[in-house]
Amino acid sequence: MQAMLGLVFLYGLWTRQLPLLVNAGTMLGITFLPAVLERDYGIPIEPGLALWITSAVFLHALGTVGLYDVLSQWDTLTHLYSATVIAAAGYTTLRVIHLHVPSVYLPPWAMFAFTIVFVVAMGVAWEILEFFADQSARHLGVEAVLAQRGIDDTITDMLFNAVGAVLVATWGTTYLVRLSDTLAAFLEDEMDG
Repeated sequence: MQAMLGLVFLYGLWTRQLPLLVNAGTMLGITFLPAVLERDYGIPIEPGLALWITSAVFLHALGTVGLYDVLSQWDTLTHLYSATVIAAAGYTTLRVIHLHVPSVYLPPWAMFAFTIVFVVAMGVAWEILEFFADQSARHLGVEAVLAQRGIDDTITDMLFNAVGAVLVATWGTTYLVRLSDTLAAFLEDEMDG
């Protein structure tokens, strides 16, 4: 997947397509995040988690190559899948705080609710960013790095962001317990050391 993203980046550079260049470069950088966390911080990232993160950004990069225009549901798929990654990050962060800070107790229902609210809030921030990027590009007369395709697109994106959040909050949290425990132990070691 990294090789494909590298090729998309090079194609964007060769054809001078700023949206391809920015999206592929950003997505390629994100694919290195699991390896950096493992190498630099000693946080074990299992292959399934690395694949989860990498495939989310890979699907988005494929969309920028043209699948967003060719397949009408590609945007929905990428929002749903990316929302699961964001939900996992939000849940894991909150669980680490829950485990690491003795004064913080969060019952399971609060973890569930936070995961959904976190994803919806990140989705709103993303849609606002998308809107400003699109409007700025129009005013500057350049191709938009992020495109806003109207209110129907925004509402559909938000709906599928919420679906992804509910999926992770309902079934994905058991998968993330080990990662949360590892991160909490890492923080504890850092505070002691």
